[in-house]
Parts: sequence; structure tokens; C-alpha cells
Amino acid sequence: MAVRKNTHAIPAKQGHKTKGEVRRSRRTRWRAFALVLVHALVAVHIAHWYATGESISPLEPSEAYETIAYGAVNAGFILLVLLILSTLIFGRFFCGWACHLVAYQDFCASLLARFGIRPKPVRSRLLVFVPALAAIDIFILPALQNWLGEGGPSWSLTWNTSTESLWETFPTWSVAIVTLLVDGFLVVWFFGSKGFCSYGCPYGAVFGLAEKVAPGRIRVTDACEGCGHCTAICTSNVEVHREVALFGMVVDSNCLRCLDCVSVCPKDALFFGFRPAVEKSAPTPSREALRVYDFTWGEELLMAVIFAGSLYGFRNLYGAVPFLLAIGMATIAGLLAVVTLRLAQRQDLVFQHANLCVNRKFTRTGFVAVILAPLYLAFAGHSGFIQYHQREGVTWNEAAAKEQPASAAANAAVAKAIQHLTVVADWSLVDTAEVHNRLGQLLAHSAQRDKATTHFLRALEIDPKNVSAHVALAEVRILENKNRDAMVGLIDALGIRPDEARAANALLSLLMREASLRPEAIAQLESMNARFAVEQPTPNQEANQLEASLRLAEAMVTDLQVDAAIPLLDAVLSAHPHHPAALRCLTFVLQRAPSNQAARELADRIKIILNAAESI
Repeated sequence: MAVRKNTHAIPAKQGHKTKGEVRRSRRTRWRAFALVLVHALVAVHIAHWYATGESISPLEPSEAYETIAYGAVNAGFILLVLLILSTLIFGRFFCGWACHLVAYQDFCASLLARFGIRPKPVRSRLLVFVPALAAIDIFILPALQNWLGEGGPSWSLTWNTSTESLWETFPTWSVAIVTLLVDGFLVVWFFGSKGFCSYGCPYGAVFGLAEKVAPGRIRVTDACEGCGHCTAICTSNVEVHREVALFGMVVDSNCLRCLDCVSVCPKDALFFGFRPAVEKSAPTPSREALRVYDFTWGEELLMAVIFAGSLYGFRNLYGAVPFLLAIGMATIAGLLAVVTLRLAQRQDLVFQHANLCVNRKFTRTGFVAVILAPLYLAFAGHSGFIQYHQREGVTWNEAAAKEQPASAAANAAVAKAIQHLTVVADWSLVDTAEVHNRLGQLLAHSAQRDKATTHFLRALEIDPKNVSAHVALAEVRILENKNRDAMVGLIDALGIRPDEARAANALLSLLMREASLRPEAIAQLESMNARFAVEQPTPNQEANQLEASLRLAEAMVTDLQVDAAIPLLDAVLSAHPHHPAALRCLTFVLQRAPSNQAARELADRIKIILNAAESI
């Protein structure tokens, strides 16, 4: 393996010179049309879900992990299988012509080009393994965790090709935009126009393996004169002119079959086909011997270490950074570590056409890099620090839950969890409701109620719909004999999620003890029930309406408003005769008012339904 001689530029200057002017590819518009059509079909998919409340499950290859780990066959798995089969024959046509990630990178590259920024591809020995490791993380590790976890494997073949919750596994719009900016603009700017394909995409790793045996390839005729136009136009980091000269075809698995090289060849010497036009009889060097890289082995190892540490820190940082975004951020950190090292050594350095250091003196751009690169690396280090303490806090919290309550081991584990999570709460750049809620519950367990209340209130300030924090704060209020505040908090929790059993049971217990709170609670629950009744239809609207009705019925029963509660119980049990909470409520009514005719008729009718179900 060789390193380019010019080690003062990242990426190093290309070893070939293009003969003549490279014309524009005629395939670009057709590929753009195909990518726009893909997004139009995505829009149709979303519109269908909005209109009907149910649609095909996400056509996203990452969804295949559910099939591999649990046996739930979904549309994402079916798509992945079809794409692998097509890649085994035609190569990576899907990546070049239909992948939305490629579309975003092409879009970002075209925008950068409008400002005169045309980044060249960066070559690394070690970062190239990131996509394969990401694929293992997405597809293999969940299956291993399921099969080797407590209780043994729970794999069962089922069909889940439709869904009512299309957005459930997707990030928010804000996170999606940040992902586009990082994995699109920044990764393209730093690593070249297909930087994320080369150093981040887990699906590319899967398709790359299938591509190795694909007979469909870019091939060459004897009309080739080695002008290099094909390599100059290629945005996939493939040295086309060199590979076709040595092998008679492109063998690099990064080739996305975009056909730009075929389009710009001035001699029409390139074509896509399944049989060679030129037989290579002489022995050719190995593909690896052709590789040229931009970094020394020491720099490669530095990049790998910084990448691994940064990925640890960025992944799910503050509960907001998805895996693919974390990969993009971590690869940038690895490259910036090398740039910072070279600048610290005062090496003359050109980074993607920008002069950073000339004659051992920093340029203006170099001064900006000297400031921003270490700041970004410090941010990566701080993120790792926060993630370490948060994960340790969660680990100790889970360890405490496995111990005997109030035992010395449980109390010690709780103290450790509080110690770690307090560091997170004090030093985080972004407050999260999850940390404050968890810390509040641990402090409440340790009878530090004032501190617990502070953290619960902060959690609700950040996320007013945090049901767990509402319920936990209400439980502290009950211990402090602030029963009305507790009642309001529990009803707030039920207003967000009417089927929250912990909140429902706590409210029911509170109303059984405190008769003075019942009228106000019933009034608030009536308002909540009316609100759910007029909400726009959603997949969960009917279920929420029934649960809200049940909560109101339970409150009415505590106040002996049996006649008003029975129609509500009737609605719930007619829809769900086996509903345990509704059956308990009806049983309580029969115990408190055994002579109530409506309650007895409802009980008899439900009994008939249940007996019929048992006999089937």
C-alpha cells in the first residue's frame, strides 16, 4: 500500500492529469429526475397514511433489524432483500439512482459548487470500515442481544407490513435538518461529494458485499486512450481510468453505477455490461496495491481513536442525536484531529483547496481552523464525559432496581446513580427532561423530597408532556400531604396519556381517601373526556377516548355517582369486554350498589360475552 507523495494537502493531489476539457454528464438530469420521483413516491406514502391512518410500514432498510432480531417481517426488510438481490446482478444501481442519502449529498455538492467549493474525495485506510461496523450495529447486534438476553430468544415469524405509526421510528424535523447539514454539507465538504457513502452508510456496506460478485459492471473497449475524464467526473471516489486499464472494468465496490463516466467518455469506450469487451491476459496487480491514501499510519490510528471516542460521546447525546448523525459528527472529529495535529506541527497545509498554513505561517483561514477545530474536539470530549456519567447513572439505577428494596446494596446503588446523574445535570450543555426526571425519582427514593421536587419541576419545564415526571411529582406531593396539587398533577398526566396505570391507580387511591377532592376531580375529568371526544380522528383517538371515559367513571364511582358512571363503563366494556380496570370498576359498583339495575344488566351482558368467548 502506498501513501501519496504530497503529504501537505488533504486530500493529496491526484496522481493523474486529465487530457482535455471534461464535458458535462448527460446522465445527471436523468438521475436527478429519478431521485425527485423517489421523493414524490415518499410524499404519496405519507399522504396515504395521513388520509387513512394506516399505510405500508416504512420503506427504510434499517427497519429490517426487527425482522432479523424478532421475526417481524416489514416493508423495510422486503425492500432490503430485493435490493440485495438486484445488487448481486446489476451492482449498486439503487445507491446511484434511488437512494435519498445520495440525493442529499448531490444536492449539497451542487450548492457548494455554486460558491466555488468543489471538495475532492479523501482516502483513509481505517475509516472505510465504519460502514461495515455500523451495519453490524444496526442489523446484527439487536439480534444477538435478543437471542443471548435474559429469558432466551423471542423470535417469532409475523407479518408487520402495515402500520398506524409511520413516524414512530423517525427523528423530529429539527433533528432531520441537522442530519442533512452534517451528513450532507459538512461531510461532503470535508470528505468529498460521496463522503457519507464512503465513511458512514451502513446500507452501502451491505450492498458493497453483494456488489463484489455482480456481473453487471462498467467495462471498457479497446478505444480507451486513458484520458482520465471518467475519473475526473466520478463523484464516488473511484479511479475509473486506472481500474479499466488494469482490469478491463471497474472493480471498486464504491461504484454506484451512476453512469457519469460512460456519458463523458470522449471515445465512447466505456459501457455498462455483463461481458468484457477487452480480455486481460497479462497478470494484474491486486486491487489493494492500487490504493493510495492521504494519511500516515500514525494519523490513521489517531483518526480511528478520535472517531471511536467521538461516536461514544455523540450517539444519542442529550437523547437527540441518532446513529447516522453521530457517525457523521464522529468522522468529522477524526479528520479534524489530523488537521489540528498538522497545524500544531506548523506544517504547510492545504485542506480541500483552502490554504491553512503557508511557509509555516497560518493564513486567515488557518487561524479560524486553529480556533474552531480544537473547539469541536473539546465539544466531542465534553460529550463523551457527559455520556459516561449518564450511562453510569442509568446502570447504577438499574442495578438498584434489581436489589431488595431499602437494602444496603440498593441504597448504595442509588447513591452512586445520584452521584453520576448530578454531574450530568450540573455540566450538560443542554438540559434534558429524562435526566432531571430520573434524578428526581432517585432523590425521592432517598427521601430528599425538596431536591426531587426541584428536578421534577425542571423536567416538566423542559417537557410539559413528561407523564413520568407528572406522576412522580404527584407522589411526592402526596407524601407531603399536598393532596390537591397531587390530584392536579395526576389529572395532567392522564390528560396526556389516559391509559397511564400508575397515574390512574394513584388518583383512584387519593379520591378514595379524600372525599373533598372528588367534585373538582370529576369536573376536571369531565373536561378531559370532552376534549378527547372532539379531537381530530387519529389512530389512538378512539382508545384515548375510552380510557378517558373510564377514568371519569372511576372518579364518579368513588363519589357514588353510580348512575352517571354506568353508561361510561358500558361504552368501555362494549368495546373491550376483557378490560381489567373496567371490570374491576364494575365489580366495585356491584359491591357498593348491588341493587343498581343498570349495573346488574351490564354485568349480565358482559358475563354472557365473556362466557361465549371462553367457549369458542
